[in-house]
Amino acid sequence: MPGVLQRPDGPETDAERRRRRAQFLRELAEARELRDRVQPRRVKVARLRHAMRMRTFRW
Repeated sequence: MPGVLQRPDGPETDAERRRRRAQFLRELAEARELRDRVQPRRVKVARLRHAMRMRTFRW
């Protein structure tokens, strides 16, 4: 399969993949928190925009 990285000692286990994914999601959340602290106005605008989108969403 092109684009899929395989380790030399075989395919990674499910547990390893879940651990890497959890680490990635933790780092992503941390980066978002940092950005939110650094740019509070952008966060407020995004929150208002999201609220407007939810209000106008048709079920």
